[in-house]
Amino acid sequence: MDISGIKIVEHDVIVLGAGGAGLRAAIECSKRGLSTALVCKSLLGKAHTVMAEGGVAAALGNVDSRDHWKIHFRDTMRGGKFLNVWRMAELHAKQAPTRVRELEEWGAVFDRTKVGLINQRNFGGHRYPRLAHVGDRTGLEIIRTLQDYGIHQGIDVYMECTGLDFLKDGEKISGMVAMWRETGEFIIFKAKAAIVATGGGGKAWKITSNSWEYTGDGYGMAYEAGAELMDMEFTQFHPTGMVWPPSVRGTLVTESVRGEGGVLLNSEGKRFMFENIPDRFALETADSEEEAERWRSGDKDARRPPELLTRDVVARAIRREVKAGRGSPHGGAFLDIATKRNSEDIKRKLPSMYHQFKVLAELDITVDPMEVGPTLHYFMGGIRVNADSQMSRVPGLFACGECSGGMHGANRLGGNSLSDLLVFGKLSGEGAANYIEKMESNPTTDDSQIKLIIRNATDILNRDSGKNPYLLHE
Repeated sequence: MDISGIKIVEHDVIVLGAGGAGLRAAIECSKRGLSTALVCKSLLGKAHTVMAEGGVAAALGNVDSRDHWKIHFRDTMRGGKFLNVWRMAELHAKQAPTRVRELEEWGAVFDRTKVGLINQRNFGGHRYPRLAHVGDRTGLEIIRTLQDYGIHQGIDVYMECTGLDFLKDGEKISGMVAMWRETGEFIIFKAKAAIVATGGGGKAWKITSNSWEYTGDGYGMAYEAGAELMDMEFTQFHPTGMVWPPSVRGTLVTESVRGEGGVLLNSEGKRFMFENIPDRFALETADSEEEAERWRSGDKDARRPPELLTRDVVARAIRREVKAGRGSPHGGAFLDIATKRNSEDIKRKLPSMYHQFKVLAELDITVDPMEVGPTLHYFMGGIRVNADSQMSRVPGLFACGECSGGMHGANRLGGNSLSDLLVFGKLSGEGAANYIEKMESNPTTDDSQIKLIIRNATDILNRDSGKNPYLLHE
């Protein structure tokens, strides 16, 4: 095989994935003087960060001054069933407020309190109103801000370019072979380090909020390179995805609908979440035994509604109603915001949701309830990394965002994904810069590895028999 005609580019670091984590990592690398390649399978900005609509979790204490990073840390550990890597949860809770304020300095436009501070809303599993938000388009605002700031940092962006496998010099990362999606041509990246920020693998499920890009590429590439994967059995089903019409089944209905007062009803019109509050959870989450009792007794004026329990509890409750024959006509439950909020409030606070249902389901959420049900949403597990540097056990291979494991334990709290990608995106950039700074010599690439990667990628095109991959996927 002749590889002499394949284009070779050289950078200090490759960042694979251009969502919030990848962009934040690339910004940090570039700020530290590294030649940075940002490689994305789709177009820049086409990332799942934009789907995180409800807000970014950070203990700013703007709405409730009792909030503190230690309480955020505790909530995160409890939500994750204490299976989190505690050091990651600690770093996250401590650094999230700084990262949010940094975003504001870079031009992010957050909703405001009456005194002009960044506004925060309630969210599932968080004791106090903690989610800094921009209506229900917070992820979109974060991507916009990071892109706008990042393009002025001198980052080289390679769009519609799919990473195939990493190259190694002995144990160390030395580059990557990738393929241009439009032409099928290969490209070789030479680098001293690589940061994986490819997100999860939600397309392994039929009903998912994830789009076509989410096929777990980063997990496979890191594993093949020698990295360890952890907690891969922990996947999160977001309790509220659209269930009708079939063409959009699984599309996310943000938790901020419930954060703004939306309630879940079964086919009998009953608000069933009051019957699904675990006793332990009521005591741990309420501010007092009196409030826990109000929850259990079904007091509809309780300070924090049971619809804002953690996602695993709400998802199981909806499935329980469906199995008992009390589900909505298309196998979910009803989410009603119309009786709690007036039309103008809904359009102002939840503009994306209003537009989404109007266009995709021909439903006016200011009048009628939405049909929702659980949808595969997030991978808690991923590449095992050092909590402080974000480096895997492969020298020079780092990971951040959804594709790294440990931060969320067995269950992620809503809003923690956006602060996760900001905190650990920065830390992985720092880790890569520190690693490169200590290198004594540049790693080299091996032609035989390159040929093997290309052969593996093209073998499927050179055979006449075997199973159809599209049928296997289906």
